[in-house]
Amino acid sequence: MKTLRFMIVAGEASGDGHAAKLVRAIRDGSPDNKIEFFGSAGPRMREAGVTATVEADSLSIVGLAEIGRALPMFLMTMRKLKAAAAKNQPDVAILIDFPDFNLKLAKHLKKQGIRVVYYISPQLWAWRKYRISSVKKYVDLMLTILPFEKDWYDEHGVSHVEYVGSPLAREVHADRTKQQFCSDHELDAAKPIITLLPGSRHKEIVQILPVMLAAAERLASDSDIQFVIAISSAKQRKDIDQIVAGSKVNFTVVEHETYDALIASDAAAVTSGTATLETGIIGTPLVIVYKTSAINYKLLEPFIEVPHYGLINLIAGERLAKELIQGDFTPQTLADEINRLLQPEVNAEMRVRLKETADKLGHGGASKRAAEAILKIVG
Repeated sequence: MKTLRFMIVAGEASGDGHAAKLVRAIRDGSPDNKIEFFGSAGPRMREAGVTATVEADSLSIVGLAEIGRALPMFLMTMRKLKAAAAKNQPDVAILIDFPDFNLKLAKHLKKQGIRVVYYISPQLWAWRKYRISSVKKYVDLMLTILPFEKDWYDEHGVSHVEYVGSPLAREVHADRTKQQFCSDHELDAAKPIITLLPGSRHKEIVQILPVMLAAAERLASDSDIQFVIAISSAKQRKDIDQIVAGSKVNFTVVEHETYDALIASDAAAVTSGTATLETGIIGTPLVIVYKTSAINYKLLEPFIEVPHYGLINLIAGERLAKELIQGDFTPQTLADEINRLLQPEVNAEMRVRLKETADKLGHGGASKRAAEAILKIVG
């Protein structure tokens, strides 16, 4: 038995979940060795046995101004991880998404002679294409999860890329039926249910949820629609409760039950991000929304180079789900689109097309394939 030591760094909730699955897959793939993990770890990674050099819970921040204010924290985090890498000398460093931070860390690690694997490619195909030079120089192996990414890298001269499939494929599923979910939360399964996913970050919630609530008030005024707000952690609950407190509509707020809520829903309003992909895999008709501060949007919008914001639309290769972004995202436009999605023919057709799109993501096993690629590096 030999000891294999891995540094693993995530900075957001979605990355924490994917990293935790990868950690378990690496352990399963090398049962005869002692496996050690350390790095930037969220709660799921810590549960999976990663020693937290730093806790990733507070690193997920959106917006240039917000990142600027948090710069001392990021600098301290970087120093801690560099010191931990120097002390522990990992066989491989595994960086999970989080490109603003991780590409800088990759440069340092590579110069220290540490092999770098990047799991879940930065969305260079969407914006900041210039970062591809950092991938060429400082990343030994890029593991991609979206079907078009490897071809994109090939076209731009990056050969050390392997497509492993989406870690969400065949892993996103509800634990309860619609009837069970409704019974547990005193909802009427015979009446329409709309799930609202306002994002996971504080800045997203305070920008997006009020618009969602205003749309719900318009919808509830002349219908019997029921509304569910799904959140992924208790950390978000304070923001949610403060915003919902002034609403005229009754909301059911659920925590760690997003997939169950979606399977029970007739439609969903989903903040752009990984959740659009999860919703699409489950097959719930959706409208994709996003809003940030005016200054953030003005600064970032010119750099966006893709025809769609939503991941499910990018994989579909068409505007399958309507996108309401920034100025287009208003209570009335959201209410109108939800009403459209509740029309039986529209609803049924989108469910069929979402299934066709989800099938493009493969048939599961992404974490296992990623683990195999990483273990191959360490021999």
